Amino acid sequence: MIFFALSKVGLAETIQIEFTENDSYSIEVARIGVGGTVEWLPTNKGHNVEFLAGPNMNLLPKRSEIDELHSVVFNIPGIYLYGCTPHGNMGMLGLIIVGNDFHNIEKVKETELSRVASSVLRRLIRIAESN
Repeated sequence: MIFFALSKVGLAETIQIEFTENDSYSIEVARIGVGGTVEWLPTNKGHNVEFLAGPNMNLLPKRSEIDELHSVVFNIPGIYLYGCTPHGNMGMLGLIIVGNDFHNIEKVKETELSRVASSVLRRLIRIAESN
């Protein structure tokens, strides 16, 4: 008699977010499990990724170069706020919610941004909290 032992192998998910022609990210609020990867694709020119808030800013990569493919593996649960360096003040922002963990949401809300970007952040947080 032969027995097969099946182990549950978790495949880390990857979410791809494009830079759009409208100075926005194709996915503004992304949810991913711990250990998942987000890739930002330079499908339009003049954009990048810069983290503005997160559970441990010291572990986050420096901002990406303009028009560069950027990839980050998220191993720490929480909310991450990022934006495009040249267009962040105009509201080109995004949120990554890792592990459905909102423990640092108040800190994210306190991020100093322009008036337009603050308005966009409030909208993104409403979306995140409603899903």
